[in-house]
Amino acid sequence: MTEPIVMDPLARDNAAEGALLRAAGPVVPVELLGVRGWAVTHHAEARQLLTDPRLVKDAAHWAAHRRGEVPAGWPLIGLAVPGPSMVTTDGAEHRRLRAIVAQAFTPRRVELMRPKVEQVTAELLDALAAAGPVVDLKTAFAFPLPMSVIGWLLGVPEHDHAYIRELYERFFSSTTKPADVPATIAALNAFVADLVARRRAEPGDDLISALLAADVEGGALTDAEAAATLRVIIAAGHETTVNLITNAVRALLTHPDQLALARSGAVEWPAVVEESLRWTPPTSNFLFRFATEDVKCGGAVIPAGDPVLISYNAIGRDPLQHGVTAELFDITREPTRHLSFGHGPHVCPGSPLARLEAAVALPALFERFPRLALAVPEAELRPNPTAVVNSLRELPVRL
Repeated sequence: MTEPIVMDPLARDNAAEGALLRAAGPVVPVELLGVRGWAVTHHAEARQLLTDPRLVKDAAHWAAHRRGEVPAGWPLIGLAVPGPSMVTTDGAEHRRLRAIVAQAFTPRRVELMRPKVEQVTAELLDALAAAGPVVDLKTAFAFPLPMSVIGWLLGVPEHDHAYIRELYERFFSSTTKPADVPATIAALNAFVADLVARRRAEPGDDLISALLAADVEGGALTDAEAAATLRVIIAAGHETTVNLITNAVRALLTHPDQLALARSGAVEWPAVVEESLRWTPPTSNFLFRFATEDVKCGGAVIPAGDPVLISYNAIGRDPLQHGVTAELFDITREPTRHLSFGHGPHVCPGSPLARLEAAVALPALFERFPRLALAVPEAELRPNPTAVVNSLRELPVRL
C-alpha cells in the first residue's frame, strides 16, 4: 500500500480535495482522522464496486475495528458502525429491512406529499419576508423545509426539530471531541428508542407506526432495528435535502447566467436539481464498505478487511463520465447519470422526496425573492467541519 492521502476532516475545500483524490487514481489509499482505508474516486469504478458483493456493509468485516485499533471516540464511529439497519446489512436481511422503508418512498407516494411540501415552502417564504432583509437561508429555509416534512411523515413534533439538528450536527462532525462521541451517539439512540417505545404503546397515523406494524418476509422490525432504521430515515430525510437546497442556491447565486436560464424557463428546475447534485453532492464521502476478500479494481488491490469510502466529491466531477467541462456548473448539460444518491442495492430510497422538495423550493424561493443575493462574499462562506456531508455552517443572503 502506497502512502495514503490524508483527507481534510475540516472539509475546507471539498472540490479541491475531490480533484486531488481523482487525479491520484480511481481507487486510492487514504487516511481519515487517523483511520486508513480506500477512496473510490472515478464514476465507472464506483458503479462497479457499489454492486460488488465482495464489499459489504457489515462492520464485523472491518479488520482494524476487530483488532481494537479504532477507538470508541473516533469522531465518525457512529457513521461507520451505526447499528442494525438497512444501511449496515446485505443480501436477504438488507432486502427485508429496505422493503419496509422503501414502500413509504415510492414515486407515487412521494408525489402525494407535494401539497404538504408546497404548503411548508409557502409558510417558510412568508416567514423569510417578515424576517429580512438579511437572513441565514440554511437555518430559516433549507433546514426547516425537509425537517418539517420528515417530521410530519414520522410524527415527530416540531419542538424536537432543533434538538434533532443539534444531535445530527454533532453526529456528522469531524471535530467532535473523542470524549463526547459516545455521549452524542447515546443521546441519538435514546431519542429514537423513545420514539419507538411511544409508538409501540400508542400507534398513530404516521410512518413510525406503519414501520412497526409492517410485516414482510423474514419478520417485522425488532425494536433495535426500528430505532436504527429511524436514525437513518431522519438523517437522510433532512440532512441530504438541507445540503441540496443550500448548495443549489449558492451555485445559482454565484452563476447568475445559469440562474437567469432557470428563471426564464429555458431550463427546467429538475435539471437544476440534477446538476447541483452532480456538482456539489450533498454527501461528500460515504462511510464505509468492507472488503471480505482481496478486491482488485482500478489498478489497486483492496486487501480483505479494509474499509472503503465512496468519494462523491471526486466522482461527481469525473471528466471520464461528464466530459471536459465536468468542473463547470452547467444546468444546460446533456443529462448524464450521476451517483450522488448511490447506486445498486443501497441506493437511497428517499431520493424521490429530496428531489421533490428541491424542485418545489428552488423556483418558489427565486420567484418570491427575485433580487436574492449573497450577503457576504462567497470566499467568506464557512464550510461545516465534516468529511461526510457537503454543507455550509450558514448561508447568509439578502432578500
